[in-house]
Amino acid sequence: MGAISKQGYEKPTPIQCQALPTALSGRDIIGIAKTGSGKTAAFVFPMIVHILDQEELDKGEGPIGVVCAPTRELAQQIYLETKKFAKPYGIRVSGVFGGMSKFEQFKELKAGCEVVIATPGRLIDMIKMKALKMCKTTYLVLDEADSMFDLGFEPQVRSIVGQIRPDRQTLLFSATMKKKVEKLAREILSDPVRITVGEVGGANEDITQIVTVMSSDEEKLPWLFDKLPALIDEGDVLIFASTKVRVEEIEARLHEQGFKVAALHGDKDQASRMDVLQKFKAGIHHVLVATDVAARGLDIKSIKSVINVDSAKDMDSHVHRIGRTGRAGDKEGVAFTLVTNKEARFAGELVTSLIAAGQNVPHELFDLAMKDGRFRARREERKGGKKNIGKGRFKGGGGGGGGGRGVRGVDYGMGLGYKPDKESIKSAQTNKKPDVPNRGGAVDALKTGMMARFKSSFVAASASSGAGSGNFSSSSTQELGQNPARHGRNVGGIGYGNGKGTTLSGFVSGGSIGGVSQQFQSKGPSTGSAYTGNNTQATSNDQEPPRNRRRPSGWDR
Repeated sequence: MGAISKQGYEKPTPIQCQALPTALSGRDIIGIAKTGSGKTAAFVFPMIVHILDQEELDKGEGPIGVVCAPTRELAQQIYLETKKFAKPYGIRVSGVFGGMSKFEQFKELKAGCEVVIATPGRLIDMIKMKALKMCKTTYLVLDEADSMFDLGFEPQVRSIVGQIRPDRQTLLFSATMKKKVEKLAREILSDPVRITVGEVGGANEDITQIVTVMSSDEEKLPWLFDKLPALIDEGDVLIFASTKVRVEEIEARLHEQGFKVAALHGDKDQASRMDVLQKFKAGIHHVLVATDVAARGLDIKSIKSVINVDSAKDMDSHVHRIGRTGRAGDKEGVAFTLVTNKEARFAGELVTSLIAAGQNVPHELFDLAMKDGRFRARREERKGGKKNIGKGRFKGGGGGGGGGRGVRGVDYGMGLGYKPDKESIKSAQTNKKPDVPNRGGAVDALKTGMMARFKSSFVAASASSGAGSGNFSSSSTQELGQNPARHGRNVGGIGYGNGKGTTLSGFVSGGSIGGVSQQFQSKGPSTGSAYTGNNTQATSNDQEPPRNRRRPSGWDR
């Protein structure tokens, strides 16, 4: 407790209140909480207690606790935080992640350690080099587990889990947890306890979100130059861009304007990335431009503003981006998101997230979101309550249809009490597209038309004719006798009509494709013969000559 109080911890956060007793009891955990809620301490404290209860390691043994993180920055941060709490108890902590010397890490692991903080790839490299043995490992943590699975680390995670004894204790923590990822995670857990604080995948409500809709990308940098000086006066600023080239471009333009800025992306080596983060934490740089490598787990309390110059690839990444501010209950964090008119789909998801977090939705953003067909359909469905009536949590459709209410009882569109102005209503009416027929109805109409066409061209066999009978009607017999070559066909056998096309056996009657349909019936018994185009008689025993195989089949042997 002395080491905990020394680090400035006064009272546990909600996720810590739930996770600490569960982890100390030895149960597996799936922990989901908003960003900045103290998930790291929720698995570090029980790990230290777990290690102190184990026998002391001999030389070459260990580790006891293993923590896996998806990115080097997050692994470095967990490594530094764990060392603070482990040092008073003589617990050795090793950091194993890319960008650092494998030889130095190999020596450190060979010397022995109780805790390893690693990224999956480098940990597998160390296991292959025989730098450590996993036979003593009984405590496994997967931090930002959904990110590891999404980034393609699933085979590595399964390989690491396969090296650890089955009676281990496994903990998974993240701010978002997709259902398919959770299903995969449950395969490596044993009777886990699910702890959810807040809404799954929801944004931190302590962060003020401001969304600006722009007509093009060219307007973003002038907006940034105008707003940045005032934001720097409030605290450090973290800017997210979509690509490495975009990060370098924004950094160069801000340097030209005289800002103290640094860049962080995957093309930089690990030493440069750590140096940039260290200088940013120390206040040498006031602005950090980064890709999504800085979106998860980065805990820098001096960040007061986050700017999404380019929109995130999905809402999970957006939640983690804006979660770099408003850490540990700080309610002064502000997140800015710049959206262009081409991003209607993301705008619809963003409107839903803003409403769930209790944020204001700008009119421009809502109008842009209404251009997305899926968002518009969901909103009309919820507002009308046609499909969800009676499916809600409470009787009467509450929570499902809700009588036109969406998330948390507010209107799904613009919030409770929203009234659109006359201009927006007029523009919506003028821009309204003509009704498009339902795709299912169009398919049914096409099917009906095709069936009618073919029914008029083909005549089915008579139900009164016996099996195998080749009965002809008098009119058909007369017409066929006059011009047998015109209606060449085979009944009950294989024949050739006018020397063209093949009539398969088993067809009693039917019209010619593309020609005049006829129905042949006769009063006498079946003779097993038919007229051909050459006025010759073909018996039903005539068969097509067998085809010679070019090479023998394996079944002939």
